[in-house]
Amino acid sequence: MKREIRVEDAVGMVLAHDLTKIVPGEFKGRLFQKGHVVAEKDIEQLLAIGKEHIYVLSLEEDEVHEDVAASRMAAAIAHRSLLFSEPNEGKVTVKSAHAGLLTIDVEALYAVNALGDLAVVTKRAHSAVTENQTVAGLRAIPLIVRDERLTAFETILAKTGPLLEVLPFRRASVGVVTTGSEVYKGRIEDRFGPVLRAKLQIYGARWLGQEIVDDATDMIAQAIDGLIERGADIVLVTGGMSVDPDDRSPGAIAKVATEVVSYGVPMLPGSMSMLAYRHDVVLMGLPGCVIFDSVTAFDHLLPRVLAGQRLTGADIAELGHGGLL
Repeated sequence: MKREIRVEDAVGMVLAHDLTKIVPGEFKGRLFQKGHVVAEKDIEQLLAIGKEHIYVLSLEEDEVHEDVAASRMAAAIAHRSLLFSEPNEGKVTVKSAHAGLLTIDVEALYAVNALGDLAVVTKRAHSAVTENQTVAGLRAIPLIVRDERLTAFETILAKTGPLLEVLPFRRASVGVVTTGSEVYKGRIEDRFGPVLRAKLQIYGARWLGQEIVDDATDMIAQAIDGLIERGADIVLVTGGMSVDPDDRSPGAIAKVATEVVSYGVPMLPGSMSMLAYRHDVVLMGLPGCVIFDSVTAFDHLLPRVLAGQRLTGADIAELGHGGLL
């Protein structure tokens, strides 16, 4: 239970919660911490921040202070890939312990946020994050939270896997097969290679090599096989992904693959992308927009495969929500 009293009558009493001081454009932070014993010299400072009354707190058996509530939320979400700040004004900041792919149990997130009084706010699922990047915030909304609300929060998460986890990127070996008679015969210079090198470097992937081939299904398939034999974990096939007669890449990928997940992705740009597998090797067909657009479907798929996720048709279908890039 909290009790309101006049600041002038508060000397010797214990603050029930943190008090914040704001000086626009200069400072925002804690003036007095919860548990501070108010002294005579504090009165002017309290009045200066507009506090003519303060709360002193006496908790009932089934009541939990906001900072304790935030700490319990953090404990329920704790994972070795996450770092947590100390609670402050009922808030805890969650950061990544290392670079990787942020995964979220979205159904569990909906369930805990539906409880009320407790909020978990995150970045979007499957975001690529760097080390020590903020990925979520936890907040106890009221000053006092009912214990039963926190128990329900903890019970939901005890029945699921990790609510939040950062999957580390594997150091995959990536080979590239670039198709197109115009590149193969030297009429134009390849532009895929430099773009893909730069994107792969962000995630620490190993560049295995690039093969430039003609628009011939067998030639493309042999180049894919050759890179797999050299140890490729991922083979990217660039160009030749549309429906023109000379676009042979989808057929060549299908010929090599043991599983075709999807030819076509519900994202723009990049809808003519392809995802398949040769056993555990990832095969991806990339359309020309990867050269021209800074963000395409490839930029959303790449972090997931580098984090070791084996994507399904259902995963691809879900990309339509938010797929207009």
